[in-house]
Amino acid sequence: MMVSPYAALVVDGNPDLDSVIIYDKAGKHKNWYASARFSRYLKKKKFDLAIILHPTNRVHLLTFFARIAKRVGFDRKLGSLLTDRLKHEKQSGAKHEAEYNLDLLRYLGINCRLSQLYMPIKKESEDWAIELLKVNGIGVGDKLLGIHPAASCPSKIWPAERFAEVADKLSQKYGFKTVIVAGPKDIDKAKVMQEHMHTRALNLAGKASVSQLASILKRCDLFISNDSGPVHIATAVGAPVISIFGRAQKGLGPLRWGPLGQKDKYLHKDAGCITCLAHNCVRGFVCIKSISVDDVIAAADEVLKC
Repeated sequence: MMVSPYAALVVDGNPDLDSVIIYDKAGKHKNWYASARFSRYLKKKKFDLAIILHPTNRVHLLTFFARIAKRVGFDRKLGSLLTDRLKHEKQSGAKHEAEYNLDLLRYLGINCRLSQLYMPIKKESEDWAIELLKVNGIGVGDKLLGIHPAASCPSKIWPAERFAEVADKLSQKYGFKTVIVAGPKDIDKAKVMQEHMHTRALNLAGKASVSQLASILKRCDLFISNDSGPVHIATAVGAPVISIFGRAQKGLGPLRWGPLGQKDKYLHKDAGCITCLAHNCVRGFVCIKSISVDDVIAAADEVLKC
């Protein structure tokens, strides 16, 4: 499987993979010379088939110049370089992203269905998580609430002070101890949330690798997050999830990107926008702000009853 560097730990150690190939388009392979050399590297592997889940110009070019005999993907972004193309309809959001990807296998005649997500858990990350929680006074019997207050786009970010209020209320109601998670770019958002809390929280923003994050989320009795990658990691390791969505565009909505766990829930309201301007919103992201603290508490009550 070929992945970007940040996604490597999501699949590294998966028993169904023979190897993980890292393509770093923002770093090591940024210029076209390096990419051409990477393509020659792929050519030497003598792959018979490439299944391209996410259509990008670069990946289509890489696999084309690697002379991989059969290249199956979606007809978008230099899709003409593929040998087999499925119509790109993901923007309609008619079904989950995972189902769109499985359609590529169905096209190849493989009988498949959506199953439980999986992410390998590494022993060193387990040891790290156990020691970290112990040092911070969180025992094996304690209930753990995980919160991720960040996302890749401002239109996806629920106010940090509301996350703080949710954490305080759930801690008081259920006896949770709270852990805040976020990437290095979102340390400020995690800090704002922590500063608005009245109960204590362990802030791991920028302090955990993807593998370590999985080991923390595995121990959460509930994980609440904006629409973002950690949602799916949490589902993969068995943590019940509440995911908060904003924008009304179908291709960006919960039907396509929502969590897939049996206990998982998502919150999404239509704010009546005719056209979504994404991060250039002129209505102050009223869509995501229309979701109240009480909405999230009610969802948490339902999840915790299951």
